[in-house]
Amino acid sequence: MKIRLGYVSIAKALEGVTSSHSVSYTNFVKDGSNVDKIYSQIEKNLTDLDKIITYNIKNNIHFYRLSANIIPLATHKDVNIDFETKFKNQYKIIADKIKESNMRVDIHTDQYTILNSTNKDVLENSVKNLEHEYKVLTLIGGTTTLILHIGSNAFGKEKSLRRFVNNFNKLPNYLKDAIVVENDDKIFNVIDTLNLCKELNIPFVLDYHHHICNGANEIDIKNYYNEIFSTWKKINPKVHFSSPKNNTKKDRRSHHDYINLDSFISFIEEIKALNFDIDIMIEAKEKDDAMMRLIRGLKYKTNYKFIDDTTFEIN
Repeated sequence: MKIRLGYVSIAKALEGVTSSHSVSYTNFVKDGSNVDKIYSQIEKNLTDLDKIITYNIKNNIHFYRLSANIIPLATHKDVNIDFETKFKNQYKIIADKIKESNMRVDIHTDQYTILNSTNKDVLENSVKNLEHEYKVLTLIGGTTTLILHIGSNAFGKEKSLRRFVNNFNKLPNYLKDAIVVENDDKIFNVIDTLNLCKELNIPFVLDYHHHICNGANEIDIKNYYNEIFSTWKKINPKVHFSSPKNNTKKDRRSHHDYINLDSFISFIEEIKALNFDIDIMIEAKEKDDAMMRLIRGLKYKTNYKFIDDTTFEIN
């Protein structure tokens, strides 16, 4: 069993580097709807993304989540920009690096992408967001995987699941093939998500922390690991792992700066007998620093065999 670790968006080791420079629509209008400011921010984002990808390669980080905000205002109905051809050279440089290093790069859709919304405008914008994020992934050579939650619980869980299925089935095939679904920390638990993914024949991203917040008292997750990981047909199963900020009701769902080492080891020990190669996304506020700290702890406390800086093997 081989485990690859990854992190989200910002490399803390690269001070001041971020691929999420933004432009608000309010400021865009104040500036006379001048698209040059947007182009300037896109160029900064791609320049910094190139630095992050290079950093990942030099540190043997094979798994990375792209920011969903690289192209500001890209899907706004009153903004018309050419972000594809204008930056094609930068995209190619990044794409070549990702391809040559065989890095897994995907996107988690933002909170406004709600495929089962009862609001027609929200649903239309959600599809636009999915189309846009897919396009960005293809431009930078990422893995065409779009992660989203089931979404709204309007009119109850069962009707919400049916809306998701109905709206999913209306999508173009390329988006259907890209979408993977994650269990959430409030409404749709592991069983809800697994049943949906099996019905639609799409992968299930297990978020372990969300399971602890939503369903751990009623659901023995060990009974479902094999089914969850088996929903992945083409690439390695993906898991999200984080630790709670603290155990109070208020902060339990918030991510800690770092990962609880003992909890992570317990999870690995639970799944190792299944013998799947798995990619684990570390969702912690300290990003790559949290991942590296976890790795140092694993080297001290376990006999896991590290193949390189961020990949280990368990026999």
